[in-house]
Amino acid sequence: MVRAVRGAIQVDADDHDSIVAGTTELVSAIMERNDLTTDDVISVLFTATPDLTAQFPALAARKLGFHEVPLICCTEIDVPGALPRVVRLMAHVETDRPRAEMQHVYLRGAVALRQDIAQ
Repeated sequence: MVRAVRGAIQVDADDHDSIVAGTTELVSAIMERNDLTTDDVISVLFTATPDLTAQFPALAARKLGFHEVPLICCTEIDVPGALPRVVRLMAHVETDRPRAEMQHVYLRGAVALRQDIAQ
């Protein structure tokens, strides 16, 4: 079955190290909590709030071994008053898990975004 898993993390600053470290933390948590390998991942869409321009979040996934997985980055909608410095992702994966058992991961300040599904 194909499932989508979501996640987000608020990073500390708009710099290379903060974006890569935060995205690495997020991707690693999603993979671990859903018992996934890169072979299970079909594709990943990353978004970053408009205040994050120092690095592509997908670089972190490449460093984690996502060499053959299609990845794309884009800018999140610039909504006034929205939480700043947030990297989000939606990964499409192959898994036997029912939809209700997929663990969506919201870390640091991004927990406030989806308290209904954050794990």
